[in-house]
Amino acid sequence: MTKYKLEYIWLDGYTPVPNLRGKTQIKEFETFPTLEQLPLWGFDGSSTMQAEGRSSDCVLKPVAIYPDPARTNGALVMCEVMMPDGVTPHATNKRATILDDEGTWFGFEQEYFFYQDGRPLGFPENGFPGPQGPYYTGVGFKNVGDVAREIVEEHLDLCLAAGINHEGINAEVAKGQWEFQVFGKGSKRAADEIWMARYLLERLTEKYGIDIEYHCKPLGDTDWNGSGMHCNFSTKYMREVGGKEYFEALMAAFEKNLMDHIDVYGPDNDKRLTGKHETAPWNKFSYGVADRGASIRVPHSFVNNGYKGYLEDRRPNSQGDPYQIASQVLKTIAEVPTADSASAAA
Repeated sequence: MTKYKLEYIWLDGYTPVPNLRGKTQIKEFETFPTLEQLPLWGFDGSSTMQAEGRSSDCVLKPVAIYPDPARTNGALVMCEVMMPDGVTPHATNKRATILDDEGTWFGFEQEYFFYQDGRPLGFPENGFPGPQGPYYTGVGFKNVGDVAREIVEEHLDLCLAAGINHEGINAEVAKGQWEFQVFGKGSKRAADEIWMARYLLERLTEKYGIDIEYHCKPLGDTDWNGSGMHCNFSTKYMREVGGKEYFEALMAAFEKNLMDHIDVYGPDNDKRLTGKHETAPWNKFSYGVADRGASIRVPHSFVNNGYKGYLEDRRPNSQGDPYQIASQVLKTIAEVPTADSASAAA
């Protein structure tokens, strides 16, 4: 029997953006444990904005498990928060109630800033560095500094070793700003892996004395880019059938549900979605082929393939909850009848 370090990870009750939490328990198993072998585990919800002191018990329910490459015999356990009965989802447990469909694929592009001493990594103590331009996909000390690439490469290795479907990294438009991409089949799987990648990044940067800033416009009303979490999505029908008529109906549904999307695409999005810096205004919907300033960017490949493939919603921001983002995308897609559904109704 081997003693395994099980890191139970969950989202707390802080608003408008929950924090990641984690605590470790030790359990013996003959081999790396399966999800079904992991027990429920209680925690003090009064310390995480999820209960009051007079009735503080909350319960963690394991929902996904990954190897923890940073620990010997370690496991990363993504959890949902449940009420004391262990069955009823807690009010802060968004994952338990979202729409999910393994046939719908999501690719999230998570942008963020490295922060140190209260400012983006590489910014001078007073004022700003040289203007944006050379930092995006940049190379060299003057563009990326002396530690950022070390962190993102180590984070990439940790994610891959944990089995997270990490698809790439790059330096972003502003100095000190970076991005990683994660792909998953199904809302829950894709969102679980984004949250786990965030956890690994935040834990990793502890040893560097650097924080991760997820605010979508941390530098305020300046000429510096904010941070998004663009959501690429496709359904089986979009990939295999599609068509211009279906696409136009889908865009009409996204326009109709504009505010439902904005409501869950991350707080303070009005500070980021201003119509500048390749963003669409938060209160207007638009789409366009290869248009980085549209709400939804339509790839050339989508049009050239007979309006089949994936689309990119550029409005979700870096603070957004991927569970809610993916679920809202699915809700809107579900409103649009397909040729298959029309045939079935007939």
